[in-house]
Amino acid sequence: MSHLITLATCNLNQWALDFEGNRDRILESIKVAKEKGARLRVGPELEITGYGCLDHFLENDLYLHSWEMYAQILRNPETHGILLDIGMPVLHRDVRYNCRLLSFDGQILFIRPKIWLANDGNYREMRFFTPWMKPAAVEEFLLPPLIQKITGQKFVPFGDAVISTLDTCIGAETCEELFTPQSPHISMSLDGVEIITNSSGSHHELRKLDKRLDLIASATSRCGGVYLYANQRGCDGDRLYYDGCALIAINGKVVAQGSQFGLKDVEVVTATVDLEEVRSYRASVMSRGLQASLSDVKYKRIDVPVELAPMSSRFNPKISPSKARTIFYHAPEEEIALGPACWLWDYLRRCNGTGYFLPLSGGIDSCATAVIVHSMCRLVVQEVSEGNSQVLSDARKIARMDDEWIPSSPQELASKIFHTCFMGTENSSKDTRSRSRELSKCIGSYHVDLNMDSLVSAVVNLFEVATGKRPIFKIFGGSQIENLALQNIQARLRMVLAYLFAQLLPWVRGIPNSGGLLVLGSANVDECLRGYLTKYDCSSADINPIGGISKTDLKKFIAYASETFDMPILEDFLTATPTAELEPITKDYVQSDEIDMGMTYEELSKFGYLRKVEKCGPFSMFLKLLHDWTPRLTPAQVAEKVKKFFFFYAINRHKQTVLTPSYHAENYSPDDNRFDLRPFLINPRFTWASKKIDQVVAQCEGKDAGELDIMSID
Repeated sequence: MSHLITLATCNLNQWALDFEGNRDRILESIKVAKEKGARLRVGPELEITGYGCLDHFLENDLYLHSWEMYAQILRNPETHGILLDIGMPVLHRDVRYNCRLLSFDGQILFIRPKIWLANDGNYREMRFFTPWMKPAAVEEFLLPPLIQKITGQKFVPFGDAVISTLDTCIGAETCEELFTPQSPHISMSLDGVEIITNSSGSHHELRKLDKRLDLIASATSRCGGVYLYANQRGCDGDRLYYDGCALIAINGKVVAQGSQFGLKDVEVVTATVDLEEVRSYRASVMSRGLQASLSDVKYKRIDVPVELAPMSSRFNPKISPSKARTIFYHAPEEEIALGPACWLWDYLRRCNGTGYFLPLSGGIDSCATAVIVHSMCRLVVQEVSEGNSQVLSDARKIARMDDEWIPSSPQELASKIFHTCFMGTENSSKDTRSRSRELSKCIGSYHVDLNMDSLVSAVVNLFEVATGKRPIFKIFGGSQIENLALQNIQARLRMVLAYLFAQLLPWVRGIPNSGGLLVLGSANVDECLRGYLTKYDCSSADINPIGGISKTDLKKFIAYASETFDMPILEDFLTATPTAELEPITKDYVQSDEIDMGMTYEELSKFGYLRKVEKCGPFSMFLKLLHDWTPRLTPAQVAEKVKKFFFFYAINRHKQTVLTPSYHAENYSPDDNRFDLRPFLINPRFTWASKKIDQVVAQCEGKDAGELDIMSID
């Protein structure tokens, strides 16, 4: 005996406040789901508005427009004949809720508000919404007059309920609820719910996907049942990239998985499952039966007098259940190649830009940024070759080309939309200039090579005329403050030049109807965290694709790209010593980033992780690293590095208030006021913590540690 049913979930590239575009993508996903024979379609969280509306969720206009779009979906006959699970915000009794609206044949079945809201890390849902704090409780919801006229309904159930069709039972949970200790799917499954949907707005972080997918597989393995996971994919207007990977699982086995990255606006994932497998799986576990019989959570069932799996499909020999498959994961290097590249494409096509401009220094950070743009061009050309008309239309619009033009290679596309520039001074080496030029040739960017010594000299001369004093580099006998000022003026002048060239290069090239280029930054997450960059230098830009990626991961990405993209020039960037090239080069001295910082990039990554993810202050960080880093380092050396990190982190916090908006790839990103909510004026000495660190160092060295005035709290 079998009970086969085809189900659909999807990845949608929604855009905050793009009501009509979001509606059209929802309609397209419903159309595709029906063509594939699906009887249930589930979409991402808040798909009508886009997930990332932030404080726009506080505006009543948004709720009005959401109902207007939902009304157009309901009355469209092409959306009938399939059970729909659609996400949008709803105002109920003057309280804002993040909701799922379930409908069939143009009738709203019920509205399910989110119970557990995401309110940490990147998420501030409780700023906009109120959680539904009445488990298994249902109220009446008065529909807006616009909807009443379409459906003929005045009230619909609102709350924590499930749908009961003639042949199965369906429940919904939303994103964060999967990650909670007592997820709703547990009590739903014990109450006989066989199909559970999860609509998500989950963002990409390096090495994060396995946690999400493991939870889904584990949920259905322990509870039995069918689980449909939908997610947004793409940049919907902010730093986050939502990484799709829509999924269907049954009894712990994945039977369908969508792509994690991609340029398709609509991706529908379907699977045919046998509900008898769910019933048999659950009935064979005695402990589950006992817990189900004792469970006091009983959901109100919204009766729908239809069969989702009609008799004709149950015994059709041409229809068979989808086979179990191995979950697919990208390596971190592939994630870097794909995630930021897709984010850059979404940003460029939605801001009506002409292209990107990148100051190409010859170092590995700007190299990685350039290669990510190259990866973006590769993805675009691949989608065009596969017949993606939307991507082709966007490419023609950005490149200002006519309707006959089709990009034949990533280099051809880059030559139209990507501009690079080496801004050399007397402190620049021939190697960095040569590497920049060769990389530009390899990726096809329009490249400018210039010297800016006269510009730097003019500014220094102006200062000398105004003050009567001329600063000189430390290596020639100047002070530290003179040395720093001479470095900073070079860096800041590069930022001024970057915006000048970004605005005028399309005009120089005679590109018709062109606007300015978007300037790309290339400061990595570790340098941002420590503040190893000049405020308002060429790290100041419009957006930064590597601002959330560590130097260590960028090196791995470049090694991967060298082979995968067949770009041997990248090996030269890997073996080069990281240097800012802001001080004179002599036979005895070459400026080195890690020497300047007093710590390695690997150490910086560790500091960042402990500070943000493990919530460590100086003292607890020192204690953790004391165990991890000894005997490689002495306790005194560990203490010195920890103190130095927190000192520079504190004195440079002000820089993080003006960081270029960056692709969010690491959970220790210091992106100020959005993710890392810490003050920017703090005592950089951390005097009390430093005393406690010194006490532990003394104990480790067998010295008299003395006692502090206040006892340690363990």
